[in-house]
This record gives sequence, C-alpha cells and structure tokens, in this order.
Amino acid sequence: MLRTKTCGELRRGDVGLLVTLAGWVDSVRDHSGVLFINLRDRYGVTQVVFLPEIGEECLDLVRSLHPEDVVQVIGLVQLRPDGIVNKKIPTGEIEIKAESIVVLNRTQVVPFQPSAPELPAEETRLKYRYLDLRRPAMQRTLILRHRITKVMRDYFDERGFVEIETPMLGKSTPEGARDYLVPSRIAQGEFYALPQSPQLYKQILMIGGYDRYFQIARCFRDEDLRADRQPEFTQMDLEMSFVGMEDIVEIVSGLVVRLMKDVLGREVRLPIPRMSYDEAMERFGHDAPDLRFGMELVDLTDIAKQVDFRVFREAASMENGKGRVRGINAKKAADKYSRKDIDALSSWVAEQFGAKGLAWFKVDSDGKLTSPIAKNFTDDQLQQIAKRLGAEAGDFLLFSADTYVTTCKVLNGLRRRLAVELKLIDSGEMNFCWIVKFPMFDLDVESGRWVAMHHPFTAPLASDVELLDSDPAKIRAEAYDLVLNGFEVGGGTIRIHDSQIQSKVFDLLGLSNEMAKEQFGFLLEALQFGAPPHGGIALGLDRLVMLFGGLDNIRDCIAFPKTAKAADLMTGAPSPVENKQLEELAIKTLTTNKEKS
Repeated sequence: MLRTKTCGELRRGDVGLLVTLAGWVDSVRDHSGVLFINLRDRYGVTQVVFLPEIGEECLDLVRSLHPEDVVQVIGLVQLRPDGIVNKKIPTGEIEIKAESIVVLNRTQVVPFQPSAPELPAEETRLKYRYLDLRRPAMQRTLILRHRITKVMRDYFDERGFVEIETPMLGKSTPEGARDYLVPSRIAQGEFYALPQSPQLYKQILMIGGYDRYFQIARCFRDEDLRADRQPEFTQMDLEMSFVGMEDIVEIVSGLVVRLMKDVLGREVRLPIPRMSYDEAMERFGHDAPDLRFGMELVDLTDIAKQVDFRVFREAASMENGKGRVRGINAKKAADKYSRKDIDALSSWVAEQFGAKGLAWFKVDSDGKLTSPIAKNFTDDQLQQIAKRLGAEAGDFLLFSADTYVTTCKVLNGLRRRLAVELKLIDSGEMNFCWIVKFPMFDLDVESGRWVAMHHPFTAPLASDVELLDSDPAKIRAEAYDLVLNGFEVGGGTIRIHDSQIQSKVFDLLGLSNEMAKEQFGFLLEALQFGAPPHGGIALGLDRLVMLFGGLDNIRDCIAFPKTAKAADLMTGAPSPVENKQLEELAIKTLTTNKEKS
C-alpha cells in the first residue's frame, strides 16, 4: 500500500505515530519559510507541515506543487500549536510533520478546483466529471447512495427476498415512453429494447415461484429530460406473490422507517399518512402533493356561478361540470407581491400551463378584498369568497377559472412556486404519504380512446370490477404511489392474474387479441400456467438519494449523468460510428456520419 492512513482518520490519540499519507494537494502555503500543504482524499483533509530542517531540495519540491498534484507524504503525527486548531474539520487538532514527500503524478492546470466553495457551470462540471467527482459534496452524495442501497439490500434479505437480475436486452413493448432500441447483428433488421422497467420479467418470476423478489435495476426511457429525470436511471424493484395492496404498503413503509433511521438517524411513525387520488387532486391539484406547507386549493365554483365577473361565471357554468373556479390563500403575502410581480406570475402560468389569466385579491387591513376585478362582485359575494378561503388582513388570494385539469396545473404550480418564494418550506423536513385509489383509465383526448393510467396489467379494485362492462371512467385501480416532499418516489400496483379480466382490459384499451399476443404473448401464455395473485412496486433510487441528500438536481446523485439533451459531455456520447459497424447491422442512416459531425 502506498499509504498507511487516510487523510480523514488521524486524531489526537495518534500523536507520535509515523504514517504514510497519499492524496491530492488541496492547497500550498508558505509562512515565512515554513511550508504547509493540505492533503485531501475522499475521507478528509490533513495538514502537512514542512520545516526548514527538512532541507532546501524538499522545500523547493513543495513550492513547485500545484492544487490537484498527487503526492505521498511520510511523517510524524503531532498536535497543532495552540491557537491554530481548525475546529471545522475532524483532523483539525493534529498535523503531520513531514520527513519526506514523493510526487506520484503532476496535474495540468485544472479548469476548476474541487474544493473551491463556488461551483462552476454545470456544463463544465459534466465535461470534467472526474474533477467534479473529487468534490467533497459529490463524494458525500455517492456515499449516501451506497448507504441507501446497502440498507435496502439488508432489509429485503432479512425478510426472505431474493435478488434476481433481469435482462437488459429484451422485447420492445409499449410502456408509456419510447424504447431505446439495440439492433441485432445476427438477426438483421430486428431489434432488442433496453428495459423501461423489469415489469414483465418480475411477473414471470412470480409465476416461476419466486414469491419475494427484489432488484436494484437499471432502466432506460427515451423521453424529454428535466431536473429529476434521466434517460438511464435506477430503481429498487420488488414483487411479491399471494399479497394485496396492504402487504406491499406495509413492507415498503417498514423500509422507509429503516432508511430514515439508519441513513439519516431520524424516526418515522407508522402508519404513513394516506389519501386517495381524488382527495389529493382536490386539495393540492397534484397526485404527488408537497405536504410540508398549507396553501390548499379551495373550490369556489358554486359562488362563481352567481357573480358578474364573466371569467368566473363562464368557467363555473361549463357543460357537464368540466369547469371549476378554485383559489389558494398565500397567508400574509399581500405586501410581498407588487403589480409587476403579479403580472409576472400571470405570464408564467400562461406560458407553463396554458392559463388564460390569473385573478387575484389582496386583503386590506380592514379585511376587505381589493383588486381591479372587485367591482364585478357584490359585497356579499366578496365576503363569501373571503370566508371560504379563510382570508385575513394581509393575505394574498389567487384564483384559476378554467377546466378542472387546468385549475389543478395552475394552482399546483403557483402553490409550489409561492412556497419557495415565501420560504414556507422547512428544507430539513421529510414528509411521506401514500396516494391510493388511482383511476384505472385515462381518456386520450386526441384518439378518444382509453389508456391505462399505470400499465395494462394493473388490477381494478375488487369493488369496481363490474364497472369494466358499464362505466370505465369510474374504475379505480389497485395502485399506490409513495410520495416524499412533493415527489413521487415509488409507484406500484397489484397485477391482474385472471385471464378474463385481462381480456376485458385489453378490449377497453383497443388491443385486439392479435396485438396483445404480439406485444405480450409470452406473459399472457405464462398467466395461464398457474399464476399466483401478485403485485409490487418500484422506488426511484436516484430521486430518493436526491431528497435524502437535500439536493434539487438528480444529476448530482449519479456518477456519470446525461445533460438535458441526453448527452454525456465527458465522453462525447452519443456519437457517430464507423460505416462498417452500420453495414454489419444492416443499418442505413438518413444522414451521413460526416453530416452529423
């Protein structure tokens, strides 16, 4: 070994020990001929002192060092002199009195220093990811990720689960996003698909008798990216046989308790709160509500039907009850938003959610609602609105009058934005909840056809099975999502194991027998050979690490992430390939490699 100790483990009790350290030079300082370097590795930082007695040749070598040079130091552990103890680091009471130093590798001038307090642009960090990975914050996050997966594996192993790997090269099946396709050289013109999830394989494992399966699974989806989404991601995947929803919820709730205790040292009381999909949409406008603050949505449609304000009245009077008028109350925020700020909010909801406008009132010191639109309401109507929203002096009321879906999007977006701007969120809080009783189907506006809210193998609630023949819109699914701080961190369902129910679901989705056999034939066949009742869930590991680490970008939780355009700036992927490789695969591209570059 080129070292006997790491740069983060020496303490007062090690004084007098001769040690060998190796790491990266974090900084070099010259104090009147006495030289100091801070030596860094992933475990920490240790100060090394070079006294004049070590010799001018050694001192010249130290003076020539640059940050990120790799060196080895041999020396004695000693206490730092009084007055220069560094209480900010664990090794701050000691230093190494150097006896020798060896340069293991010199660096070129780095585009940024990993230990610098200010972060460079993200593009720079991703291009030089090997430097970014040296940042202490980045290292803490990846160690946190390791810790979370370790706890998961131990938890499921203790409960009789078996970790089984499923294939990376599989069949392309419709799962809601575009597949990444891999051409076959042997079967030219045919393709494998990288898995969007292990969904079909884990159901096969249940049919195969492995009643408790889990996997830390790599998954791929060719979809537009954002701060909490990547083209390749990792999920903790599990499936169980002879279970219902409550069994899955119980096992995962136990995992939450274990993770919070072992990783963050915090307690979570069971049961984790639960609400239905309908309740979440009514109260928060989203099926992954952030419960760390209030500002809940309030319905005012009944009042709006009576007012002279045309925008409210027309929305409230839409046919078939499709229109809604709803509002939120930003407590004590009236003075924090000027007309310019409100105009900016109005433009934002129009651009982001297609809102036609943004109505608002401020509550003055007498409790009266004031706004340019106030003249369109009677005093009684204004009082009703104020009472419904619990309005008090200094409050800021915002409204959306549109279709139900649009009001959900607008007010959920405003609710989240205002909570950040008004500093209503305790960043240290970890608020879990379960969302249950999702609709089984959603109506695609363009095609006018039913689509599965989750996937076509999701079982309906037993009480709603009869509605398959009469009213699909009212069918609720045996589906459940785990939500943390306004993010969905897990989603699962109980699966259909009855072939007759499966056939009815396929019919509603417009899948003919031929299409179903073509896309899912192997699973449909397997279900006929003694399939047990089964269900499962997948937890997004990347997103969990992001939230446990208090971060706001999923790219900081992955060692080698992609940009918003799915590019790897460090390696240059995706990139053109040689024409010979394309010929072997019988592939002809629409543009030449030269044109691509």
